[in-house]
Amino acid sequence: MPIPLINSIATWFLKQRIHQIELFLKYPHEVQDELMMNLIRSSEETVIGQKYDFSSIKSYETFSERIPVYTYEDFEPMIALTRKGAQNVFWNTPIKWFAKSSGTTNAKSKFIPVSKEALEDCHYKGSKDLLCLYLNNNENSDMFLGKSLRLGGSSQIYENNNTYFGDLSAILIENMPIWAEFSSTPSSKVSLMSEWETKLTAIINETKNENVTSFAGVPSWMLVLLNRIMTETGIDNLMELWPNLEVYFHGGVSFEPYSAQYKKILPKSDFKYYEIYNASEGFFAIQDLNYSNDLLLMLDYGIFYEFIPMETFGTDNQKVIRLSEVELFKNYAIVITTNAGLWRYLIGDTVRFTSLNPYRIKVSGRTKHYINVFGEELMVENTDMALAKTCTALHCEIKDYTVAPIFMKGKEKGAHEWMIEFKKHPEDIALFQKTLDENLQTVNSDYEAKRYHNMTLNQLKVNIARENLFYDWLKENDKLGGQHKIPRLSNERDYLEQLKMMQILQNK
Repeated sequence: MPIPLINSIATWFLKQRIHQIELFLKYPHEVQDELMMNLIRSSEETVIGQKYDFSSIKSYETFSERIPVYTYEDFEPMIALTRKGAQNVFWNTPIKWFAKSSGTTNAKSKFIPVSKEALEDCHYKGSKDLLCLYLNNNENSDMFLGKSLRLGGSSQIYENNNTYFGDLSAILIENMPIWAEFSSTPSSKVSLMSEWETKLTAIINETKNENVTSFAGVPSWMLVLLNRIMTETGIDNLMELWPNLEVYFHGGVSFEPYSAQYKKILPKSDFKYYEIYNASEGFFAIQDLNYSNDLLLMLDYGIFYEFIPMETFGTDNQKVIRLSEVELFKNYAIVITTNAGLWRYLIGDTVRFTSLNPYRIKVSGRTKHYINVFGEELMVENTDMALAKTCTALHCEIKDYTVAPIFMKGKEKGAHEWMIEFKKHPEDIALFQKTLDENLQTVNSDYEAKRYHNMTLNQLKVNIARENLFYDWLKENDKLGGQHKIPRLSNERDYLEQLKMMQILQNK
């Protein structure tokens, strides 16, 4: 297809979609309320719809009183029925696909339902909107003159009673429209390879001679690929290989710990970074402005949003509120009702709002991935920020990290213990520990209070991980590549002890 025609089609679509986005920006609560009622009406005849008498629900108040908040474990029996071939259990159209996800909190696999509505009106719509918003902000973009280098997860697609499951990225590639194949590299065949090391080599061989203008993937794994490309091609930075590169679309983990490394290998002053927030359960938010860390909450993707203030989360006083009730800069657990039949489902992520008009968010962590053993309420957002500030100040770079508590023992106070794998080591580890501890105190007042005069917490402790420790841990747990993430924070010591044991065994 000629490039002018591609740009004309993109411009037409952009104008159509921007008008629709402006509608939910202007009427966010009305759009969400109408969406909620449409989801309820469409599922009146399902098993769950009859259980809670959806046909008599006429308001949010009845909806929230009648339907409980579900965790995956609560919802799993209904998912298991559908995976055995039953339909019309929690959604009114056939559910044939399930995104297999273990996340970072649990070794047990989760099977998240993916309906045709979720594919078309959420996941693919989000991908198109990402391009839409980017092009709206960058009218002179030449992105369509080249291809997007995409890095997905495992390719394995399995069949079970005429239903299918696999990594979300594999499901999206398997079902994506034909036009997407022509605008992406590597090919679907290479993207769907399962063995990580073989896949990396194949991606490099297939992409190094392409005109790559954009990237899309998880920052940690994309960095592994890009560093390997630079090593194998002998270049000093990626602009030598792909001079027309202009944007990196990223999500999955915080970009902050990796920001300095990307700027080093992409030394182009006007290079753009666009963040997205998506998961197996849905596509939720998109960066809608250049050079911004805030994400626009997308309100017309078939997802109805509710929120639990983290100060009440998991307590007898837990309170669930709707979008119109949220406040700026408070941490909330997200509850979603979706067009794949997840009803008031707790996805496990936490966000805070940075704007209420329009609704913009930042992902702050996980409901199970924080440390609050000593009342410090430490979130992943805090540790990412403190670590980035420390690395900038001390001219070092990290590859991965995890943190766990050191529990109080006798009269000994508690502390936080870190395992950090450095790409570029600090010259003075004692100074690094001290600086990191001080930066944590500046970004988290609760941690600062517990550290005051070592009242509750002693200074944090840093273990230096050997090279590839985290990679080897992921490999041992069959979690290499794509969507898998290192568990950053935990109230327990399980992950840290596993890593320390691997380190000891390797050194023997």
